[in-house]
Amino acid sequence: MKVRRSERLVAITHYLEQRPYQLVPLTFFAQKYNSAKSSISEDITIIKRAFLNSHLGVVETLPGAGGGVLFTPGIDHQTAESYLFDLKALLADPKRILPGGYLYLSDMLGNPATLKKIGQLIATQYAGQKIDAIMTMATKGIPIAHSVAYYLNVPFVIVRRESKVTEGPTLSVNYASDSSNYVEKMELSKRSLSLGSRVLAVDDFMKGGGTVSGMQNLVQEFEGQLIGVTVLVEAKSPNDDLTKKMTTSLLNVQDLTTSSQVINVSMGNYLQRTDFARFETKD
Repeated sequence: MKVRRSERLVAITHYLEQRPYQLVPLTFFAQKYNSAKSSISEDITIIKRAFLNSHLGVVETLPGAGGGVLFTPGIDHQTAESYLFDLKALLADPKRILPGGYLYLSDMLGNPATLKKIGQLIATQYAGQKIDAIMTMATKGIPIAHSVAYYLNVPFVIVRRESKVTEGPTLSVNYASDSSNYVEKMELSKRSLSLGSRVLAVDDFMKGGGTVSGMQNLVQEFEGQLIGVTVLVEAKSPNDDLTKKMTTSLLNVQDLTTSSQVINVSMGNYLQRTDFARFETKD
């Protein structure tokens, strides 16, 4: 049965949104909606413009026998700045301060709308780069990793301090803990990450960068490459220069002490480290 253009536009838009970074041949849509390829091409042109104007990302048409339609999620600078202001407002409550200079973030990381914004922000920063896996540390980083993995359409792996029997054989490294003066251990299942993988590390909170340095060492043990690190909140600059150079923060907090009950929240370095050019509306 032939489908009207208005219905096709909605259906194709939904299909592409659910499959970021997946190349879809035009013939697939032509057969699915019983339409000529020329009609589908016209539909894609309309959708391209709508995606860009709505700050949903970029839809590209790749020519050739192996070509098709590819959707790359991403937001423009203005939308990113708006998202960061929203996150900043959520974070700026002194009641979030926990003993030891940590923050209560569970309500933010349990909110689907907030996680969607975080995922879109980080996915925009790494748009178009070859990434094989998202890595995070159990447990608070898992929701962020899930959101980013969805928008980049890659798997995510979970590093743990203690291995689970269901993980099978693991590979471990020692690292200097952010929360103590002790050397601790982190482990990752050998089956969860392929050798030579290009890995993006994400986490909810960074205080000193010890955990990030540990994940970097763990990636090296898998003969992989850590291409970047992005955290939701940075409370202190990393001690290691390489970690500092690689780390992007969405937000930065200072004066994080239980006694003073003061929390000063500022923007991190995300806006300076992200190229929004391909997601900006062309006049």
